[in-house]
Amino acid sequence: MKKVAFYTLGCKLNYSESSSIGRMFEDKGYTKVEFNENPDIFIINTCSVTENADKKCRKIVREAQKINADGYVAIIGCYAQLKPKEISEIPGVDAVLGAAEKFRLVELIDTFEKAPSGQPAQVIASTIDNAVEYHTSYSLNDRTRTFLKVQDGCDYPCAYCTIPLARGKSRSDSIENIVKAARDIAARDVKEIVLTGVNIGDFGLRNGVREETFLDLIKALDEVEGIERFRISSIEPNLLTDEIIEFVAQSKRFAPHFHIPLQSGSNKVLGLMKRRYKRELYAERVAKIKSLMPDCCIGVDVIVGHAGETKELFEETYHFLNELEVSYLHVFTYSERENTTALAIRPVVPKTERAERSKMLHILSDKKKRFFYESQIGKEGKVLFEDEVQNGQMLGFTGNYVRVAVKYDPLLINETKEVRYDHINAEGLMEVTEIQEEILIH
Repeated sequence: MKKVAFYTLGCKLNYSESSSIGRMFEDKGYTKVEFNENPDIFIINTCSVTENADKKCRKIVREAQKINADGYVAIIGCYAQLKPKEISEIPGVDAVLGAAEKFRLVELIDTFEKAPSGQPAQVIASTIDNAVEYHTSYSLNDRTRTFLKVQDGCDYPCAYCTIPLARGKSRSDSIENIVKAARDIAARDVKEIVLTGVNIGDFGLRNGVREETFLDLIKALDEVEGIERFRISSIEPNLLTDEIIEFVAQSKRFAPHFHIPLQSGSNKVLGLMKRRYKRELYAERVAKIKSLMPDCCIGVDVIVGHAGETKELFEETYHFLNELEVSYLHVFTYSERENTTALAIRPVVPKTERAERSKMLHILSDKKKRFFYESQIGKEGKVLFEDEVQNGQMLGFTGNYVRVAVKYDPLLINETKEVRYDHINAEGLMEVTEIQEEILIH
C-alpha cells in the first residue's frame, strides 16, 4: 500500500487533527511514515497566524519535492482555507482542501491526479460558512500525553486575527463523545490529556445553541479513570469563571496550570484589538487563581507592536506584566494579515520597534520563569517523565508545568513520581535529587 507522511505547522489543534486524519489513512490501509521516508503522499497541515507561517508552507513543499519529485502534495489547514488560489499556484502542490473538506481527504485522495508541471493544483475549498461539522480529534504522537480537541472555530472578531475566517463559527462535540475519546486515550496508556481548541471556554455550542458548558465538561472528564492529569491549554480571561478556577483547585485530575491570553496590558490597545475584557479583569483572574493555588503556573499570550500601540502604551503593558504574578510569557510579534480590521488602525509600529519590544518581553519572560522555578525549590511535586533524553538526562513536567531533569532511567518513562525539587541547572531545568519509591538519582 502507499505511504503517507504529515508535516504540521502551527498550534496543538492542528497536531490533534493531523493525527486523527493520519489514523483515517491507516484504517484505509495506508502506511504512515516520516516525512523523509520517501512517502507517496505528503500532507501539509498549515497555519496562517503570521506571515512567517505562510513562508514555512512554501519551504516544506520544496522539501517534499526534493524527497520525492513524484510524490503527491496536498495542503490543508488555515492557510489553505484563507488563500487556496495562492497555494494552488505554488510549484509542486497538487491539491488544496479547505476547512469543510480536510476531513474528507482520505475519501477524496483516490480521485486526485498529480498536477501537470506548470499547472495550478486542484482546489476543493468551499466558503467558511460551510465549515459547520465538528470532528473530534486527538493526537497520538507519543504515549506520555495527547492533545484532545474539544472545540473548534471562534465567534470573537479580534482586530488582528484571521482564525474565524479560517475555521468558522464556534462549535463543539458533546461531553459524552469527548469523555468516550478520553477513555479511548486512557486505554492506550496515555497519562496526560491537554484540552485544546480555538476558544475552549466557549465550549458547548452546537448549531449555534449552547447545550453544555466548559465547567460541565471538566467535571465529567475529572471522573475518567486511567488519565492521571488533564491540562487546560488556553482559555480566554472573560470565560475563565470563578467556578472553573474553584473546581480546578479541588479537582482530582486537573493540573494547577492555566494559560490565559492577555495580548496587551493597555486598555486602549485592548479596545483597538476588540478584546472582550479590560486588564483589571485579567488581574482579578490571576489573583483568584493564586489565592486558591499559590503554586499554580500561569502562562500569558501577549502581542507586541499591534497597530496603534505607541511607545507609552507598550510601556503600560510591560509594567502591568512586570507586576503581575504570572510564570511565563508567549510573545507574538504583530504581523499584518489580509481581511483584518487592524489594517485600518494608525499609527503603524515600525518592524524594528516591534522586534525591540519583543526582545524586552522575552527577557521579562525569562525572569518570570526563573522566579517561579526558584519559588519551587525545596518543595515536592509529581513529575510525569517522558521518553526524551538530553545530555544523559530524561525530562518531564510537573502538574504546575515545571520542567524537570533527572539522570536517565528507563523505568521512569511514562511514569508519574513524587519528587523534591533541588536546584535549577544551567539549561534552566529543575534538577531532582530525590525520587520516592526508593529510586535515587544522584
